[in-house]
Amino acid sequence: MAEVKKKVCKECGEPIQGRTDKRFCSDACRNLFHYHANNAPINYVRNVVNILKRNRRVLSELNHGAEGKVKVHREKLLERGYNFLYHTNLYKTKAGNTYVFCFEHGYLELSENWFMLVRRDEYLERSGDKEQAEQA
Repeated sequence: MAEVKKKVCKECGEPIQGRTDKRFCSDACRNLFHYHANNAPINYVRNVVNILKRNRRVLSELNHGAEGKVKVHREKLLERGYNFLYHTNLYKTKAGNTYVFCFEHGYLELSENWFMLVRRDEYLERSGDKEQAEQA
């Protein structure tokens, strides 16, 4: 007589009883397995979104001028927690200047340690959020 191979739970390794196509011994193991499988990518995305929000907040707080342009030293950005590795988009002008944006706030590197902070209100106008941004 052929020996029947016992299936084991993919999460805890306990023997599975019941239907032949079961992969987990209980709902708790099934939920835990999927939580672990999906948790790392979710945490990574959450961390990146938090960095982008912080970067936007730093640029917004430092660029408080009515014109939306302020010259700032690199150290001031760093001491407030700005992370230069993360941004939402780049904007290249016809003159060849590249602006780095974090949502509607951005900067142009003037020299090694100096940046011109800028704000593109038209980004908000396209999304219909300009009125809300002015109130904030």
